[in-house]
Amino acid sequence: MGTGIAPESDAGVLALLGYDPAHDSPGRGVLEALGVEIPLEAGDVALRSNFATASGDGMILDARVGRSLGTSESADLCRSINSANLLDDLGIRAELRPTVGHRGVLWLHPLDGQPLSPEVSNSDPFYERTGGMGHARADAAPIPRRVEALSDAPGAARTAAALNTWLERVPAVLAAHTVNARRAMRGGKVANMVLLRNAGALPAVPPASFASKHGIAGAAVTEMPVERGIARLLGLTDVYVGPMGADRPGALNERARVARKALAEHPFVYIHLKGPDEPGHDGDAPKKLAIVEDIDASFFGPFCEGLDWTTTRVAVTADHATPAILKRHSDDPVPLVLRGAGIAPGPAVKFGAPPSDGPVGTIAGNQVLRWLWAGGRPPPP
Repeated sequence: MGTGIAPESDAGVLALLGYDPAHDSPGRGVLEALGVEIPLEAGDVALRSNFATASGDGMILDARVGRSLGTSESADLCRSINSANLLDDLGIRAELRPTVGHRGVLWLHPLDGQPLSPEVSNSDPFYERTGGMGHARADAAPIPRRVEALSDAPGAARTAAALNTWLERVPAVLAAHTVNARRAMRGGKVANMVLLRNAGALPAVPPASFASKHGIAGAAVTEMPVERGIARLLGLTDVYVGPMGADRPGALNERARVARKALAEHPFVYIHLKGPDEPGHDGDAPKKLAIVEDIDASFFGPFCEGLDWTTTRVAVTADHATPAILKRHSDDPVPLVLRGAGIAPGPAVKFGAPPSDGPVGTIAGNQVLRWLWAGGRPPPP
């Protein structure tokens, strides 16, 4: 993605699929909305949301409510917020849609026919945006930001003002909620704040489909709504398996089975395994290592068994780095392994060695497919 840019997952995935996320992404909010089948219309705006835990003076104590907020709890909180009709007096319907755990999508729909604009900044201080691409901020202070219009585009100032009003009104609903009362009684973290980032709107001209861009049809095996939204945006067959449960080896075995089935039915398959990212954010290096080992044994073991390497090529990489020491995304390069038909074995390289030690060196994320198509050799310019 470039030195100094720590991409979010959606930007990393779009790049790995050969796109320029800064120009081709409609925004994280739209991708999340597509992933949970929100019927966006022209003039609507969608933003990625997080329930968070805040102190009495508004400082962010935990941007993910300790990663312990259940999806059903999140749905209860969303229902109460939505039933309060917090922006009706401004001529805007605001619906907070839960996705997975603390995550959600805020959908704004103008009731007066005047289009809203995605040209607004984040309230989430830990992320910023460049065009349609979101990326992590280094050394961000844990203080929610006021949403600002990023341009004089029609509707931008109105959208920013509406979001600030919504953010100001939400805490009163959350403070009185039984979900938070029960969590507090158990000694758990409460969800008393919402953070918003990466506003988007349906593009007037959508990006080229994966098939038209690369000349090959494909499928995507996905766990989270944002990757599902990307699959739908690009016309990839959506093979949704959902988030992993407590039985990680069993879930990885099932993903291997689903991926092999998809590969038998499509010439190209993108497979997303989220597992190592969360312990990276939580600063839990041993758990991250354990998950990587489980992926090796319980996903790649059964996935590779009986695979015809004379007709198949596989690229293994990551959409971004999440070092446990930082507890956030970083701009560090990530490993890349290419194997299969026509790919000559390279020298043994220790995992974690500098990219310059490997035969490919350091390449941009949107070049990975070109190397795969070229059989592990430098692709033509």
